[in-house]
Amino acid sequence: MPEDRIMHVGEKLMVDIIDIDVGRSIILLHELDAARMSIHMGDRATICRRGRVCGNVAIVNTSDTMVSKGEVGIYNDLAVKMKLSPRSYVYITPREKPPTVGYIRKKIEGEELTEAEITAIVKDIVNDNLSDIELTSFVTATAIHGFTKSETVALTWAMVNTGTRLKFEGTVVDKHCVGGVPGNRTTMLIVPILASLGIKIPKTSSRAITSPSGTADTMEVLAPVSYGASDVKRIVNKIGGCIVWGGAVNLAPADDKIIHIEYPLSIDAEGQVLASIMSKKKSVGSDYVLVDIPYGKGSKMPTLEKAQELGEKFVWLGGEIDMKVKAIYTDGTQPVGNGIGPVLEAIDVLNALSGDGPKDLVDKSVMMVGEILEFSGNAPKGAGLKEAKECLDSGDALKTMRRIIAMQCGNAKITAKDLKPGKYKIVVKEESGGSVKSIDNKLIARIARTAGAPQDHAAGVFVNKKVGEKVGAGEELFTIYAENKAKLQYAEYLLKEGKAIVVG
Repeated sequence: MPEDRIMHVGEKLMVDIIDIDVGRSIILLHELDAARMSIHMGDRATICRRGRVCGNVAIVNTSDTMVSKGEVGIYNDLAVKMKLSPRSYVYITPREKPPTVGYIRKKIEGEELTEAEITAIVKDIVNDNLSDIELTSFVTATAIHGFTKSETVALTWAMVNTGTRLKFEGTVVDKHCVGGVPGNRTTMLIVPILASLGIKIPKTSSRAITSPSGTADTMEVLAPVSYGASDVKRIVNKIGGCIVWGGAVNLAPADDKIIHIEYPLSIDAEGQVLASIMSKKKSVGSDYVLVDIPYGKGSKMPTLEKAQELGEKFVWLGGEIDMKVKAIYTDGTQPVGNGIGPVLEAIDVLNALSGDGPKDLVDKSVMMVGEILEFSGNAPKGAGLKEAKECLDSGDALKTMRRIIAMQCGNAKITAKDLKPGKYKIVVKEESGGSVKSIDNKLIARIARTAGAPQDHAAGVFVNKKVGEKVGAGEELFTIYAENKAKLQYAEYLLKEGKAIVVG
């Protein structure tokens, strides 16, 4: 009988259910019980129910106070999965670490991993077979040593093949921005424009990692974004497009677990970024993908040369996984739009769709739609931009966005005037006057995050003036919004670190 199906083997312990969901298989042993079984903190153990076969593997934590000797603490989500009741009995058996721990050690030492080793690691990530320490070690090692080309391709396919895959009839297009520019909510204009033109764009977006808002955070102001694969197919087949959070669709689920580790460390390994983005595009059945790579001071790519190097990698990886990819290079030296933070960005989007939005946001969005139309063969060369503008100006894109909002269970009648930023604010004004010379993207983003964005949807920064615009003495440069006074005060401290907007 295979090891994971042996019955009635191991230490018999009484179940103590801990009424907390931890999102993975974790058990708690008394330190004396763990020592008797030669189990240490972070080791694995197999859990068997009485009269049932084995098969549930959990990470072990130990304590001499939270659980009694002779008992095993089972967190609520695992207890529900195993259909355990309090004071029932289970059998706990030590289990060896999986081979993937050795593969992670190889990566820590800077060695290249094989396709099989990367696939095994990704499967263990998805199945929660790695402890937090082991997963963090893998993420850190990849950030330090990077990925080779073969590792990047292997990681991409492994992410695709361990998650849900969608398939639609006809051509499917998509877009992605590598980020680093505050605001920049082009997706929320691009999707309704393309869907209005009869082109499928099942847009799965991320939440913020290091920014004041991700597209999913901003869309959530207008409608729920947590939908499964069947709902995404239903919405897209009905309207042509959607804007949902990728984490709920189970597309490349390993990626979301890796991002969870990257977030507090504020790291983005290039190979991981490439695999993350491209695996999700492949998973939704994209045939054509436009990648927006902003560059310049204050963005992720400091120079055009660096941006082009990254763009070539996207195009190359697209070819490796049978997708056509085009990279464009845009100004990343200042925010796009005026609002930074979920509610403020949603206001920009609704205004733009209604014909009264920030010019830079509108211009960039229709330019990108034009590129997608021509790149995917849906418009003759040179005609895409005109078609995109006409769709936006006619109001068709707004109507389609309202249909998307309704299909995602939001209020289809919502307007920009219905959205209110945080009630606490600080208005930063210009002292002497002149014209705006530069905007510090990183400082503006830090201010918005410190004010509470994106967790506090109404927090953020509204930028009144952009580079090149004239500003008089006493005129408003930007406004900081928060939902509580304490966070607003924290954000105000950052104003002493430097000039968020330089006027000269």
